[in-house]
Amino acid sequence: PAVRKLPYDAVRDFTPVAMVGGTPNVLVVPETVPVSTLREFVAWAKANPEKLAYGSSGPGTLTHLAMEQFKIAAGLPDITHIAYRGIGPAFTDILGGRTQAMLPGLAAALPHIKGGKMKALAVTGTRRHPLLPDVPTFEESGYPGFDGVQWYGIVGPANMPAAIVQQLNEDINKALASPELRERLSSEALEP
Repeated sequence: PAVRKLPYDAVRDFTPVAMVGGTPNVLVVPETVPVSTLREFVAWAKANPEKLAYGSSGPGTLTHLAMEQFKIAAGLPDITHIAYRGIGPAFTDILGGRTQAMLPGLAAALPHIKGGKMKALAVTGTRRHPLLPDVPTFEESGYPGFDGVQWYGIVGPANMPAAIVQQLNEDINKALASPELRERLSSEALEP
């Protein structure tokens, strides 16, 4: 496929303002997939070569690259990548059973996991997530090197005056220090 060039440069055209928080990624399967653990998923995928597909929020995104990393680590070359234009359509297809796996951010997947529509098999990061204490990390499941998390930050236009960046950063960090906001973000799987 042709490579599309973005109409902006992600480094040159923005000014970093503040880091808000992060969330791990989580390997999920629809409730209809007959597995409950990462080990079972690997065995099931190997027993069903060329019949499985996973969705991502687009080529080169963390949801794509993390799954490719897992495919290599687990020796699963026959799972087809379906790239969507965003995480929303990818969720639609996994919930509809058209794809069999996905590695989205926990913040986005949590409502579907809690609602029983998806099963969480493993989380990225160095420790289990408090909202899913029974779901092991990839490392606990025998796959080291999956410690990345999705992070959320705030940026402004390129070349913002330093005084404005500093003021915004201070105000955002003050808000993030609020126990109420920290609790709200944590309840939605975002670690401030």
